[in-house]
Amino acid sequence: MKTTRLSRRLLLKSSLLAGGGLLLGMQLPGVARAAKRPAEFVPNAFVRIDPTGAITLIMPRAEIGQGIYTSLAMLIAEELEVDLDQVQVQPAPPDPAKYSNTILHAQSTGGSTSIRSDWASLRQAGAAARMMLVAAAAKRWKVNPASCRVERGVVYHEGSKRTLGYGDVAAEAASQPVPQDIKLKDPSQFKLIGTAAKRLDAPSKVDGRAVFGIDVKVPGMRIGTVAISPAKDGKLVSLDEAAARRIPGVHEVIRAGDEAVAVIGDHMWAAKKGLEALRPVWNAGSNGALSTASLVAAIARASEQPGVIAKQVGDAARAIDAAVTKVSAIYQSPFLSHSAMEPLSCTLHIQPDRAEVWVSTQVPPRARQAVVDATGLPLDKVIVNNMLAGGSFGRRLEVDSILLAANIAKQVSYPLKLVWTREQDLRHDYYRPYYYDRVSAGLDARGRLVGRTHRVTGPSIFARFVPARFKGGLDPDAIECAAETPYDIPADFIDYVRHEHQGMNTGFWRGVGATHNLFVVESFVDELAIAAKQDPVAFRRNLLQKNPRALAVMNLAAEKSGWGSALAARTGRGISVQYAFGTYLSCVLEVEVPSSGEIVLRRAVVTVDCGIAVNPDTVRAQIEGGLILGLGTAMFNQITVTGGAVDQSNFHDYRALRINEAPKIEVFQIHNNESPGGIGEVGTAAAAPALGNAIFAATGKRLRRLPFGDGQLRPS
Repeated sequence: MKTTRLSRRLLLKSSLLAGGGLLLGMQLPGVARAAKRPAEFVPNAFVRIDPTGAITLIMPRAEIGQGIYTSLAMLIAEELEVDLDQVQVQPAPPDPAKYSNTILHAQSTGGSTSIRSDWASLRQAGAAARMMLVAAAAKRWKVNPASCRVERGVVYHEGSKRTLGYGDVAAEAASQPVPQDIKLKDPSQFKLIGTAAKRLDAPSKVDGRAVFGIDVKVPGMRIGTVAISPAKDGKLVSLDEAAARRIPGVHEVIRAGDEAVAVIGDHMWAAKKGLEALRPVWNAGSNGALSTASLVAAIARASEQPGVIAKQVGDAARAIDAAVTKVSAIYQSPFLSHSAMEPLSCTLHIQPDRAEVWVSTQVPPRARQAVVDATGLPLDKVIVNNMLAGGSFGRRLEVDSILLAANIAKQVSYPLKLVWTREQDLRHDYYRPYYYDRVSAGLDARGRLVGRTHRVTGPSIFARFVPARFKGGLDPDAIECAAETPYDIPADFIDYVRHEHQGMNTGFWRGVGATHNLFVVESFVDELAIAAKQDPVAFRRNLLQKNPRALAVMNLAAEKSGWGSALAARTGRGISVQYAFGTYLSCVLEVEVPSSGEIVLRRAVVTVDCGIAVNPDTVRAQIEGGLILGLGTAMFNQITVTGGAVDQSNFHDYRALRINEAPKIEVFQIHNNESPGGIGEVGTAAAAPALGNAIFAATGKRLRRLPFGDGQLRPS
């Protein structure tokens, strides 16, 4: 049994009687110290047990398809000694003091941090609750708590064979002193953690009971949809309001300044047809001459200037200058849309003295603040109900759609659901930035890497989103997986040039820094292997001797994929190795590229070491889904601009990988007792470099610009 001595800042401060049951709060580092009176405690994660024995986890993270409702519930259930089917989940309200992510330092879901942030705290909360419940039962029986055991939410006294359910002693447990020493299970004692648990949210999603943001229904609600200026900063010139109002079911035409207009109707069809009849006309504002070519030219010029130093080991420039073999390249990664299956929506009922919001968001406090900003209401008068999300990938970290909905809803008296069509969603995204990377390296006479430089040029999302973390001109996301790699490089120099794209909103995308930098780093490592006349796995193996976990995942991937065995003509294997989000992963992709230039994905072998895997089934699912997204994106996707406006509008011109195009995916997990790593974004990040390297192996053609399927492989 592992014992954790908690500081006063990490102590379970108290138990609160709630509805005749036990409400347990945890105080975490960085949260202000709670007052002594129980009513003033500031908890972070909660366990609630009512007199019936029902156990509720007040969920601090958003469920956006990644399975976190199940995995975090497993942490509580493990230490509470209950089965997973005994735990129900309730989304937490906006309250950063209670529910902040300890890695992101905000009440936020993203960055593959949920398990990493809550791994210890939720287990401690569950263990403390169990200890208090046992103590309450022992007190009633007048026995030593050590003589009691717990199974499935029932306290057993071995000597007398008496039993009490958790609900029976919940009220008494609330008056027990909070344990000072929290006894956590050793991994060898885990019953749930490490097992392939069925997802708690799956049944309701299968039978339709689950309520996503777009499904919300409120009595008296009307539905609206919106048109926004195609070009950023463009203004509304004209519209045909009379034509829109003639559409049956249309009630209102409402403007939000000169940048947007909404049509509200009895249902979505009326609103959509009304918006079509409205025929809004926009000017392009200051961005009318903006195009993809001008955007790329601007970032290319910026990349020629020295940047802020992110890492400097030895004298890389000198080492490269003295090298026998020199290699340099430019890599480009395009703008990307999130294009979640569920487009953006927000339902609001704004009244003179209060507002209630139903929305799918990764950032409940930011969502609430957006409504406060639009309405002027006090913070405590805005209620946010966080709903299930049909995908996100970082889009729901932004609150632009909520702010717009609030500015429209405050002009009507009834509840309003504002829905973005797919076209509005895709054309007014906060896009994954365009990056422009310059890399160079040198090899000695034996083909050993002696030095490397890597200049990352792109916007700073952190400077806008979390200014406090943009320090010294460095964006930590922009350089992720570039400044630190798994490899032992004698001389290494990385710098960052901040370049903001005119007329384009940019934001976080599924593994944004890692997805872009791993494409560059792992593709370039392959280039170096070829220049050294070495096998790509053997070349990496020499660079990974000081990193046993990275070496282990690569060796396993090579073994399971049959690396080195013969393949048919125009078929090749590509490998990538990474350490991202606290997880080691290697991917081998096997592809065929016929002379027509089509890319045929045949097989993917992924090996992963994420430390303790709370739910191995979720690990596999996240890698499979992430890899599919990453492969489709690397093959097909880019956002382009003409006349200041985004060209793409729906899945016909911003397409997803189809079922018949997906490769066979095999996932192998390395099990150990290391602390858990993140898993939601690692598969996406591995896709582009493994695919690019496989294409080179099949064709001998090195592609350094994404997406690969934009004509680069067609016969000349």
